[in-house]
Amino acid sequence: MEVETSLPPERVRAALLDFSDRRPDIWPGLTRSLYKAHSVGETTADIQEGTKTPFGKVWATERYDWSDPNTVRWTVQESNFSTVGSYVAATLEPRGDGGTRVHIEWSRSGTTLLGKFLVRLIVMSKGKPIVSSVQQAFKKMEAEPAS
Repeated sequence: MEVETSLPPERVRAALLDFSDRRPDIWPGLTRSLYKAHSVGETTADIQEGTKTPFGKVWATERYDWSDPNTVRWTVQESNFSTVGSYVAATLEPRGDGGTRVHIEWSRSGTTLLGKFLVRLIVMSKGKPIVSSVQQAFKKMEAEPAS
């Protein structure tokens, strides 16, 4: 999946790696009550996050890794819907106009009926719910002054 924004790569990366209490405010797909930062290091973090769907709550504890300066990858360590080892990776590419092209690699496998349904929905829609959520976050950030 590809998502573009007028935000510079540093600001996109900072938002991806914001593990403060503001994280659910930045990323609309996250439910505050399901978010918890377990540990944050120099290039990795263990984070629990999830969302409430009309069909129930889904959550995962994920290992975030940003040791590659252009890519942030988060891999499932434990989940109530997704296979351990499933992952999402966001690779940031600067655009000539100062903005960013974000390539999202989404590799998830469901483990429960709800998980399998949600994964199938994402695959069948070619990632539209993921793209829409990321675009919402970017539009919100684009409207805010840079800090």
